[in-house]
Amino acid sequence: MASVKSSRSRAHAVTPSKGINKESGTKLEENLNVFKSDNFDADAFVQSKCHSLNEKEIRQLCSYLLDLKRASAEEMRKSVYANYTAFIRTSKEISDLEGELSSMKNLLSTQATLIHGLAEGVHIDSLSDDAPESASNGSSNDEVREPTDLEKWLAEFPDLLDVLLAERRVDEALSSLDEGERIASEAKEKKTLGHAVLFSLQTAIAERRQKLADQLAEIACQPSTRGAELRAAISALKKLGDGPRAHSLLLNAHYQKYQFNMKNLRPSSTSYGGAYTAALSQLVFSAIAQAATDSLAIFGKEPAYTSELVMWATKQTEAFALLVKRHALTSSAAAGGLRAAAECVQIALGHCSLLEARGLALCPVLLKLFRPSVEQALDANLKRIEESTAALAAADDWELTYPPSVTRTSGRPAGAVLGSTGAYQHKLSSSAHRFNLMVQDFFEDVGPLLSMQLGGKALEGLFQVFNSYVNTLIRALPGSIEDETSFEGSGNKIVRMAETEAQQIALLANASLLADELLPRAAMKLAPLNQANYKDDLQRRASDRQSRHPEQREWKKRLVNSVDRLKDSFCQQHALDLIFTEEGDSHLSAEMYINMEGNADEIEWFPSLIFQELYVKLNRMAAIAADMFVGRERFAILLLMRLTETVILWLSQDQSFWDDIEEGPRPLGHLGLQQFYLDMKFVTCFASQGRYLSRNLLRVVNDIISKAMSAFASTGMDPYSVLPDDDWFTEIAQDAIERLSGKPKVANGERDLNSPTASVSAQSMSSVRSHGSY
Repeated sequence: MASVKSSRSRAHAVTPSKGINKESGTKLEENLNVFKSDNFDADAFVQSKCHSLNEKEIRQLCSYLLDLKRASAEEMRKSVYANYTAFIRTSKEISDLEGELSSMKNLLSTQATLIHGLAEGVHIDSLSDDAPESASNGSSNDEVREPTDLEKWLAEFPDLLDVLLAERRVDEALSSLDEGERIASEAKEKKTLGHAVLFSLQTAIAERRQKLADQLAEIACQPSTRGAELRAAISALKKLGDGPRAHSLLLNAHYQKYQFNMKNLRPSSTSYGGAYTAALSQLVFSAIAQAATDSLAIFGKEPAYTSELVMWATKQTEAFALLVKRHALTSSAAAGGLRAAAECVQIALGHCSLLEARGLALCPVLLKLFRPSVEQALDANLKRIEESTAALAAADDWELTYPPSVTRTSGRPAGAVLGSTGAYQHKLSSSAHRFNLMVQDFFEDVGPLLSMQLGGKALEGLFQVFNSYVNTLIRALPGSIEDETSFEGSGNKIVRMAETEAQQIALLANASLLADELLPRAAMKLAPLNQANYKDDLQRRASDRQSRHPEQREWKKRLVNSVDRLKDSFCQQHALDLIFTEEGDSHLSAEMYINMEGNADEIEWFPSLIFQELYVKLNRMAAIAADMFVGRERFAILLLMRLTETVILWLSQDQSFWDDIEEGPRPLGHLGLQQFYLDMKFVTCFASQGRYLSRNLLRVVNDIISKAMSAFASTGMDPYSVLPDDDWFTEIAQDAIERLSGKPKVANGERDLNSPTASVSAQSMSSVRSHGSY
């Protein structure tokens, strides 16, 4: 049994470890096989390893053996921890078995005493039959003697015990029983009492001991027994040698107590879940705490009783969790009441965590049982956000406005972000404002549930909701080329179309502001920091905190990638509008360059119409974006860069265009090459001035020019011999930019800064310079 106890002690010292992977575990098992053999000879093993080893190799061998020892110990700890529940159950069964064996031993001892007594009695009777006369003569000759003190005590002892038991004088009864045990033990050792008398004494002690134990058990089971009286009865029962029964009665008494108190706690359909949870958790965990205190005071830290206490407390916690789920959590979860569900969980965890000071870590039990209900509330809440936003998108006019002055449940104005300089508000459309407001409330609710490790699930669920909203915005683009199958399960497909360029850019403003700033800032509530830091520059602090949380940084990256889908759809739509007519004919064909051959003097050199329209569209969008992306000019620049790249990439990848240029019935002439070169030079010129000339765009333009020059060179002519200097192309491109933008020509090195288009361009260029070149 000592080995069992020591093993049990070691089990309590075990801490979870990451363990060893399967491959290293297999290798370890192979290395340890040599030690598992019954014929293992340690000396021979050492001799075999050290026979021809030098000092360095012996040290390496010692290090290797130490590694094996540590790995073996780690494996044993992992095995014990993995089977800890079974280990506790087995320990309790062993303890119960010990009690039963002790009872059997006492019973066998009593039976042996009875048999010896009967045998001695028969022997004495036979002696009496053989010498009756001598016995009678002896007795007649002697005087009648007085009984000894021991004989008097033996005669009075049973009656004394009966009186003490009847009067429930437990302490005195225990002392008398101990005295009787002592006298019986001495008499048996010194043989001062006959077998019959000794047997009679032992029988009397056993019967009164059992009667006292039953009496104490009855006291412990009475609902009216409280506090000190209960502890005294349990302690006395333990002293009688029936510890397992005493401990079980103690736990059952506390269970009956809180069950009795729960009769007055009746949840109704109108009861508040938080109030019910608070009242119930106070009853249950107070009872568990008191049971733990009594158990420690009476039974100490003996593993068998500690294990039984842990199993009993776990069972009561599970029963409590089921009641809370049935009467509070289930209804809240089904209705999407995340805040109500969170409050119930927090109340329960608050009471439960107080037990940790008594060595009972029951919060994981609650978390495991509450998690499904809270996940249901989480999913329902996210579904509500998605459906509400989709419904508003069906009537959204896609006009950006400041948030309405609606007070949130948290007491702060909706959409306001408090910083060191006051409230700073962003312009969004109505559906985006609603989406942002619900997300802010969502994170207020889900923040306290981080202890349930639901932060990752909350972020993933919100990403899916945002992705669904982006799908809605993509459907709002006229002629969106996104595959409808990609929108399956994304909610209501009815959405108001964004007809104008301003409305379409507003879609991008909604998505980009939510993904870049509002949602990541709200998600910071999942990793709360010192509130003093929050009073500083909010955007800088949010960026710093974001960098310290890789999970949220990755989440923000996914949000931005989702916005890129909307950006791609926007650029593809506008690129196609530029390239194709309503009838499906292309504005950008090889014929527009091949058919230019003729009299060069009649040609007025100017960029092709499609690239003129591209520049006008980009200029118009830049003006719109300058108003919508205040403080976020980088996104506007990237949008214009993406649109320009989309058009040029389409030209680069249009195989029919290049087939006509390279292998058509008519070759590309020098005038067509010159016009083509001018168009590309015009693109790079206005993209450079607008600061959206990317490296990729410049690379593609150069590749296109090289392909056109190679096609021209295939006719046997040198392209450089027919092309003017770059200054000629630059001057024409610059003149075209000035004419198309309405800017006056340069006079004395200055421009008319009062021009409306010049002011818009200056505003855009100033904001771009503040962010650098992209």
